[in-house]
Amino acid sequence: MSTLRPPDAPGTHYDRVAQRSARTVIAGYSTSFGWAVRLLEEPVRTHVRSIYALVRVADETVDDPDPLLPNTLRAQMLDDLAAETARAVQRGRSTNLVVQAFAITARRHGIGPELLDPFFASMRADLAVSEHDQASLQEYVHGSAEVVGLMCLRVFVAGDDAAFARLREPAQSLGAAFQKVNFLRDLAEDHDQLGRAYFPGLDPESFSDAHRDQLLDDIDADLDRAAAAIPHLPGGSRRAVAAAHGLYSALSRRLRATPAAEIRRTRVRVPDHEKAQILARVLLGRRA
Repeated sequence: MSTLRPPDAPGTHYDRVAQRSARTVIAGYSTSFGWAVRLLEEPVRTHVRSIYALVRVADETVDDPDPLLPNTLRAQMLDDLAAETARAVQRGRSTNLVVQAFAITARRHGIGPELLDPFFASMRADLAVSEHDQASLQEYVHGSAEVVGLMCLRVFVAGDDAAFARLREPAQSLGAAFQKVNFLRDLAEDHDQLGRAYFPGLDPESFSDAHRDQLLDDIDADLDRAAAAIPHLPGGSRRAVAAAHGLYSALSRRLRATPAAEIRRTRVRVPDHEKAQILARVLLGRRA
């Protein structure tokens, strides 16, 4: 990395403004994530918000329904964002506030090309791939979700490489579960508005309860693998991860109880009162 700005340099006023901008981005988009992130202790909370703000900007670049943004322009904008992020991580400075916030986190916690490159590759895939096979889905989920979980894990373990290696696979499983739940609950929007089919061989017009259960069995296996590692996370992040796991487990249960034909038409949600109950159980040290 460049010595222009050391990774552990004290934050400037500009840095703090950038981090507040990331918090604003998250507040404008998040629901379940926003509920859980409040349980993170500082400075972990700020760093995780900075990661997800960049993720959200990239995601909106490819998914915003604005008809005046053709795919060619979206692709250029995404390439520009990826290049600016790489420069900021190297130099420690960006005129893009969200990128600046991310760069602070990335430099401090060792988030580099091995995680950033797969992420932006998956974002580019959304502009070029409308149907996935098993191999391309696995690659897409790794880049769009598993590496985001690994970025957060870098923050959680704060430089403990042994802990990172030990918790790496559960973190990937949790990210994969979150992404596949979102694929299932967004089935109608992805197919009808974005023209995408993430699950191989899934025809939304003939989507059945049996197919729903098959997908959820895979998701629940990921959630089970992730759950076993939650007690081994540092205290500053354990409750938040448990809450996020609980919220997505509740989504999985609701999806399993919802007829496939209804999933095809509507987006399944966890009501606010149930979210509050999950958070309360986590705060009381019980299983979410």
